[in-house]
Amino acid sequence: MEDRIEVVKLNTARQETWRYSGRVLRREPHAIRLEALFNREDMLFHGILLGKGDRFVEEFYDDRWYNVFEMHDRADDHLKGWYCNICLPAEFAGAEVRYVDLALDLLVYPDGRLLVLDGDEFEALEIDAETRQQALAALEEVQALFQGRSGER
Repeated sequence: MEDRIEVVKLNTARQETWRYSGRVLRREPHAIRLEALFNREDMLFHGILLGKGDRFVEEFYDDRWYNVFEMHDRADDHLKGWYCNICLPAEFAGAEVRYVDLALDLLVYPDGRLLVLDGDEFEALEIDAETRQQALAALEEVQALFQGRSGER
């Protein structure tokens, strides 16, 4: 039987903003790796065409302040890049992964270019100073993870 899981994205008020399902590829003590298909209509996103049905390989952590989505094309599976959400550590509960999004994101292109997104939205969040500092530290951590890399992670 396939190990299915629901991913639930929450805002800082812990209200659900997006939900989708995926297939668990691996479970570890502090991480879940899953595969999900992009479930929104085709859209151009900072020069990358995200297509409905694109394959995303996603890593969620309950001990890190980010998650990482590796994006692959639906037609030929070529790597489109990585999308990293800065968020509270994920919560794993049965067949569900929940995370509170902190607006700040990092887009990593296959050639290694890094683009920080939604800084204005992050600044506007009503969060405490400790959470803000943790989020900024997580952004630095994920930038360092991808710094100077290209191709497969």
